[in-house]
Amino acid sequence: MGQQIAQTLSNRHGFSVDAVSHMLAAVYNGNGSMAQFSHPEFGGSGQWMSGGMMMIGDMFNQNLKYRVAALCDDCARSIAENQTGTSSGVFQSQSQSGGSNYQDQQAGGGSAENSLFAPDPRRNWWPSELGSPSASGSQNHMRYAYFANAQRLAVATGDDVWLYDTLHHNIGGFSQQQSGDGSITFTSQFGIVPLSSLPVVSRNGVTETPPAPPAPAPPQAAPTQSMQQPAPAETPPAPISTSNQPQTTSSTSNDVFDTLNRLGGLLDKGYITQEEFDRKKSDLLDRI
Repeated sequence: MGQQIAQTLSNRHGFSVDAVSHMLAAVYNGNGSMAQFSHPEFGGSGQWMSGGMMMIGDMFNQNLKYRVAALCDDCARSIAENQTGTSSGVFQSQSQSGGSNYQDQQAGGGSAENSLFAPDPRRNWWPSELGSPSASGSQNHMRYAYFANAQRLAVATGDDVWLYDTLHHNIGGFSQQQSGDGSITFTSQFGIVPLSSLPVVSRNGVTETPPAPPAPAPPQAAPTQSMQQPAPAETPPAPISTSNQPQTTSSTSNDVFDTLNRLGGLLDKGYITQEEFDRKKSDLLDRI
């Protein structure tokens, strides 16, 4: 059915089937009321909104503008006639840098099913348990879906689907750097926040385990104390006094007389001379 309508509109408006198919998809993605497109036959990038708004890259080509607007009207009419469900959400789109960069956003669950289009397995690419997103969209090679009630944000880059915890953020929009590392940021009540600041919940359905915090440094060990009590220091023997001053008068006198008696015995036996005896006797008597 979709291919037949594309061929019919191609014959009616003078555009190729490829260009008409491109416009049918753009109008379908805009819930039948608006479209963002980029095709050489349409003058490059452009936007259409039901009610009369029409913009194309070849802005001074009025004839082409009328033809493209008429094609958009017929695409919207054909999509509405083959709708099998209720559309939900508000679609917003924009094109940048001549169509090389693109962005589309929608609030709510998105476009309803339509018999003109085969089901797109990429349409509901986020984890099914999250249900319908509060907002979804895409920019360049990145897709995202925000689930406000579950506090989750799903982001698809290539074949990988990342699930983030949005914490206390109420996300209102996304942007991607067009130069440098192409990093993704979003806006919330806290201003512009990098996506990398959100904790990762899972990647491709596999729960991401947050890195364990570094272990605290062990406390500095106190110097090991010996469990054995130190042996008491030995009391050194009292030194023998060599001073000429007597310790006590009585004990000194007795010692002197005893020594003199012994010296007298040595003198009598001839072991010492009289001179040696007299000299020692004089020394001992000076101590009394």
